Amino acid sequence: MDSRPPRPWMYVASISAVLAMAVAMLAQGRFHRQHTAEAARPLRLVPATEQAPGEPTVEISAEITPQIDHQHGHRHVHSNAIPQHAVGRFPNRGNPNSIRAQRYDLELPLDPQEADHVTPLIPRRGRPIHVFGIAVNGVAFEPGAGEFWQGHPRSGWTYEPLGGAVPLGLDENHAHVQPTGKYHYHGLPTGLIERLENAPDKHSALVGWAADGFPIYAQFGYTDPTDPKSEIVELRTSYRLKAGDRPGGREPSGPHDGAFVQDYEYVAGHGDLDECNGRRGVTPEFPEGTYAYFLTSDWPVIPRAFRGEPAVRR
Repeated sequence: MDSRPPRPWMYVASISAVLAMAVAMLAQGRFHRQHTAEAARPLRLVPATEQAPGEPTVEISAEITPQIDHQHGHRHVHSNAIPQHAVGRFPNRGNPNSIRAQRYDLELPLDPQEADHVTPLIPRRGRPIHVFGIAVNGVAFEPGAGEFWQGHPRSGWTYEPLGGAVPLGLDENHAHVQPTGKYHYHGLPTGLIERLENAPDKHSALVGWAADGFPIYAQFGYTDPTDPKSEIVELRTSYRLKAGDRPGGREPSGPHDGAFVQDYEYVAGHGDLDECNGRRGVTPEFPEGTYAYFLTSDWPVIPRAFRGEPAVRR
């Protein structure tokens, strides 16, 4: 048996191996920070005063395959996920990552169909499994986060990025950066909405496409979803904060204040939209009618469930 003490280079090699493993786990979303915060906090958004590195590239096209009864096909999205609008400074105190160009090559259904069931973006326990959609500027909508009560993905309590309990370094576009360098939206894409000249006196511009192929609009739509001549209003979500307190014990305590995704509940008829934050009706791009999602000023802001079958996973 060799009783000689380990040589210094062996310690260095061991430490390097551990660090490499930690970095790999972080990049793959397998490493979870441990949090015990229970109260929502006002967001402290990083000013969007920087230009993202690289030249923005986005191309969205449709490929139609004639069928007997439908025009089937795919909507192709090619993007490097670099936005045209200004972004916050990254890395920052709440987010250690730098923006880097990506390579998106997505195919979304051109003729999406409403399913007979709703598909949640975030499972009851665990990490988000789907990207909600892609904006017209090629940046992804990913409202969920991999931050959990006491660091346990299966705790049943997922921190809400817009709740402020866990600072995530969001900029004024309610976006930040993943370890892979992917810039993505967790809330209203303010810079994009401004570029599209969204205003409360007209129907929202098309802001993107969901992973199931249905269109995404911002806050404003027709009072009567079937009448394009009806008054324009800001559409209201049907989600609200639950009454009372969380269970406590091994679970978080305190009032349902929006720190966690599970602080909210859907109440049919409470607002204008369904549990997927969408509705069926006419829009400027679809005068014959379509199912469409809407971003809202109040939670969930970006929808957290699909009416159709999502074609894109994380």
